[in-house]
Amino acid sequence: MTRHFDDLQLGSIELFCLAAETGSFTAAANEAGITPAAVSRSVARLEERLGVRLFVRTTRQMRLTDDGRTYFEQCRQALTQLVDAERAVSGGQSIASGRLRISVPTPYAHYRLFPRLPEFRRRYPQVQVEVHVSNRNIDFANEGYDLAIRGRDPADSSLVARRLEEAENVVVATPEYLSRAGTPRTPEDLAAHECIQFELPSSGRRVPWSFRVHGKLVEIETTGSLTVLEDYLATATLAKCGGGLMQAYRFTVQEELEQGELVEVLKDYGQTTRPFLLIYPYARHVPSRVRAFIEFMLEARNDGESS
Repeated sequence: MTRHFDDLQLGSIELFCLAAETGSFTAAANEAGITPAAVSRSVARLEERLGVRLFVRTTRQMRLTDDGRTYFEQCRQALTQLVDAERAVSGGQSIASGRLRISVPTPYAHYRLFPRLPEFRRRYPQVQVEVHVSNRNIDFANEGYDLAIRGRDPADSSLVARRLEEAENVVVATPEYLSRAGTPRTPEDLAAHECIQFELPSSGRRVPWSFRVHGKLVEIETTGSLTVLEDYLATATLAKCGGGLMQAYRFTVQEELEQGELVEVLKDYGQTTRPFLLIYPYARHVPSRVRAFIEFMLEARNDGESS
């Protein structure tokens, strides 16, 4: 059988049907958990592929064209048949089961996800979890992942992003390094220090360090002769070994700070954060194992916010 649609096109068809049902891109976006612009781009891709206009849009209203109504009725029927087929295969069960594939960056995997996974498995014993620990971007369609956790919003408008937390940054070094090299008092002082570098796998770019200067967020390109690729946690290990200064997530070095093995510097320029986002392809009918994991992670997020 010849393949006529890729995952992006199928997602665009679902978003088109959602927009037709709700009567607006904004309402469709709210239900899908994405932006109205993402819905608009998906519909535009369909119109370009089909060579017809699907909606007539004015400042006051949006309605289906004759071609759009014909296409909507056929697509709605096809999507309903797909849902029915999935339910028939799964036996109509709502119990979460099957293999769940997740891609997670190293710091979040070791310090956030792994401590929570045993509880997830206790709640959902029929789900087998496969964790891909890496900082590189993945291709959902070609690599078969259900979800990913990443530190930035996805460029692909067909993906949904749910914020898990804002992780605080902190600049640290060992007491021995600071005794030898001196303690920086301002971000400008970093130019005279050995700053451990981390190179992003997706772009090959070294991650800049962020600070608050006079209330404004600024990013500084630091320099150093030690660069780590792939494993972000290795930068903290280098800092613990006296390799230099490193801006790390506080949760990865909190224990060492409390024990005095590492010292926080540039506190007056701190309080910057980087996000961690739960990312997954948009689908109108999310598999039970995926939905269970999403709800579990968002529950953990809310517990953290209330504590």
